[in-house]
Amino acid sequence: MDGKDRAALEQRIAAALEAQTLDAAATLAIRGYGPEICGYLQAVVRDEDAARDVFSMFAEDLWRGIGGFRQECSLRTWAYKLAWHAAARHFGDPYRARRRRLATSEAAALAVEVRSQSRPWQRTSAQSRVATLRAGLSPDEQTLLTLRIDRRLSWREVAHVLSSDASPTDEATLRKRFERIKARLRDLAVREGLL
Repeated sequence: MDGKDRAALEQRIAAALEAQTLDAAATLAIRGYGPEICGYLQAVVRDEDAARDVFSMFAEDLWRGIGGFRQECSLRTWAYKLAWHAAARHFGDPYRARRRRLATSEAAALAVEVRSQSRPWQRTSAQSRVATLRAGLSPDEQTLLTLRIDRRLSWREVAHVLSSDASPTDEATLRKRFERIKARLRDLAVREGLL
């Protein structure tokens, strides 16, 4: 989705919110941003089944929380924040390997629909090796790279996604951390013969 399509989607969602048709706003958001959020979660969670569960949690969170969206940022940025929080809950759950979420809501059905439209990544050998290097990063490092490089979010948007109410994230700190991650990946790529 290019910037023009994204702006049109944001306007349609804002109109649905203004009209207080929250189900329509949530449906537009999940259908519009769902495929890229699903790809992001697959990259961060690194397990297809777990990523599906986390995507369902994200979709339910968006569906339930859309009425509280304060429009301090774009809905896309807010959606990534919800996805990051769903992933963090997944990683923080010690019983996640033994638990299955029940998918009975309309949001869960919509999540299944969006996931089924997502295409699997087709990788060349070099891309696969780079993906393996990136998979060695922690989930928050993977999130930082994915949001900044793959999703092209601004530093302000990345800071908003990674901030919590208790601890805001500074853009300068993120930039420095990003540079350290890139340097580490570059070193690993040299050792692996990719550069």
